[in-house]
Order: sequence, then C-alpha cells, then structure tokens
Amino acid sequence: MNTFSPIRIAALLVSTLLLTSAFAATNADLEKAMSYDGLQKINVKGIDLAYARPGATLAGYNRLKLEPIDVAFRKDWNPTMTGSRIKLSSEERENIRTAVAKIVYEEFVKELQSKSSYKVVDEVGPDVLRVKVKIVNLYVNAPDTGTAGISRQYTISAGEMTLLAELYDSETGEVLARVIDRSEGRRTAGLSFTDSVTNIDQARSTAAGWARILRSALDKAHGIGKR
Repeated sequence: MNTFSPIRIAALLVSTLLLTSAFAATNADLEKAMSYDGLQKINVKGIDLAYARPGATLAGYNRLKLEPIDVAFRKDWNPTMTGSRIKLSSEERENIRTAVAKIVYEEFVKELQSKSSYKVVDEVGPDVLRVKVKIVNLYVNAPDTGTAGISRQYTISAGEMTLLAELYDSETGEVLARVIDRSEGRRTAGLSFTDSVTNIDQARSTAAGWARILRSALDKAHGIGKR
C-alpha cells in the first residue's frame, strides 16, 4: 500500500511549480498528494488546482481563524543586492520572508474583514473556518534591501510565488479543501525598472486576489465539494 507522510505530501505539493522547481511530481503523484485524505478534484475559477471533500460546504462558517503565514523561497533563489554582486545575507533573506508573510496575512484580513462581514478570530468554534496558508517557491527579482545609494535593476517581471492553502473545520480538524495556485508577477513586453515598491505592490495584489477568491466562496456559501 502506497502511503504518504505529511513530509512527502508537502514535498510533492511544493514541486507543482513544474517549470522552475528543482524537482517535479508526476500527475499521478500530485493527484495522490492532493487527494490522499479523500478530497476530490474540483474547478475553482482563478485557481490552478483545487480539491474538496465531497459534500463539504462553507455555508456554516461566518468567522475565520487565519494561521500565521509560512513562506519558503524557491530552492535555486540566491540573489545579489540590487546593483551589486554581493549576495544577500541570511538576515536580509529572513527580512524578505517575514515581509512577504506579513503582506499576505494583512491582505487576507483586509479582504475578509473590511470588504465583507466575516471576522478573523483566534478561537475555534462551530462557525469558525481555519485557514492555513503557505507561500512556497518565492522568487523575488531585484530584491531591494533599502541600502544607501542609487541603483537600478531592470527585469521582465517582479518575481513569482505559489500558494498552498487548506481549509479546515476548526473544531474537528477535518480538511474541507486544498488548493494550489502559482502566480507570476506582471510581465512586460520589455525590461522595466524593478525595486522594493514594485515587489511589495505585486505581492499585495497577488495576495488580495487569492483572498477575494476565498471571500467569493464564502459569499456564495456553496458546497465546494458537492456533486
């Protein structure tokens, strides 16, 4: 019997960035990783891959428990400071990772609370949906660490990142849905100036888009796994 440990599952899901990942999962392996606990593939507009528990519904959830955002860089990301050949330090890499986690969290909260009636809470309850978000394969073009001096970096896009998200019933811990979506920064016909402002704006826009998809599903309160 072929079983999947949580570590194996995470590895397979991370590998779904097929074009740039250091390793790639076969379609069969990916199907097993996404559906190992009984979830079935569904179509969700704006999401690359989505799986849901048959019969599951979001209708009873009015509050959300958003877990802290976990962020992981793409394995081959080893950038230099903008306008320099000096590699980023461990502290600078951590600052970028922390900043992206904060941006994603803020955009989810903003979209869910300020633009709808849903509340983000810390407790569990029968009407609380637990949302676990992980950003993987983060690749930042032209990372700007805010160092002194004038430098310009021209790129085709700001970078890319992939969303891995799971929705749980907060009381039972049952997984209701699992999604994965790769987002690449806006590409230009030619080279364009990229800096920290560009990267932050792109990260906020991407995170807000993912949050809108979740809010839309809650608004419709439809059975996300219902046949």
